[in-house]
Amino acid sequence: MKVERRMQLDILAFGAHPDDVELFAGGTMAKMAALGHATGVVDMTRGELGTRGTVAGRRQEARRAAGVLGLKVRENLGLADGNVQVTPATRLKVIRVLRKYRPRIVLTHYWDDNHPDHAHTSRLVSEAVHHSGLAKIDTAQERYRPDTLLYFKLPVYVTPDFVVDVSDYSEQRLAAIRCYGSQLFDPSSRELPTKLSHPDFLERVETIHAYYGTLIGKKKGEAFHLKGILEIPDLVRHFAGFKDGVQSDTVSDFGGGK
Repeated sequence: MKVERRMQLDILAFGAHPDDVELFAGGTMAKMAALGHATGVVDMTRGELGTRGTVAGRRQEARRAAGVLGLKVRENLGLADGNVQVTPATRLKVIRVLRKYRPRIVLTHYWDDNHPDHAHTSRLVSEAVHHSGLAKIDTAQERYRPDTLLYFKLPVYVTPDFVVDVSDYSEQRLAAIRCYGSQLFDPSSRELPTKLSHPDFLERVETIHAYYGTLIGKKKGEAFHLKGILEIPDLVRHFAGFKDGVQSDTVSDFGGGK
């Protein structure tokens, strides 16, 4: 009988494609790992429809990026790139992962996104987080529902519910992104260009994180949305260090309300 490997994770992030988590939450994942939290990433697809690179190459790139970010776990569900669907079968795949690693916090894409895989991943993970707590969905595992579900890659019209200061981890995030060399600018490449392969792409990514950083008075930040209302059990502890509406030192509590 096969015994399932068990590892309790503090944070598990789901991205539609290898590199999605790195681009929009890589600094947060690096910071949480540095703080001693067990982190992991699940890629929904292998990126086989990508204009540039190969499945085998992107697998190696994702493995290297996982090392840079200090992840404990990186898995790929092997769903069809360009055709991520919300079905009972795909939802069950995510439920099995959630029950396997039992993360306290789950991260995934914001649901309003032009890329169908991003939007469907958001819905799929959101539904799985709920259904994972239902005892009558049998996966031969104990039922489990994560405490907190957070969304990254917010549209420009969405005000973040909170921003994580990643100023000290921006170089580590960039190093993780650069692991995906097949997708980035390479003057010697003969593959067709994409948005990611534009020479200014990484600068644009850093501009986004710099903007979020300004919202909290820091150099770089990563923004998240939380459905529901955030519970604050201790006003004094939570707002320690705030001045003029901006916190002057590192936010201590990453988790949200249940």
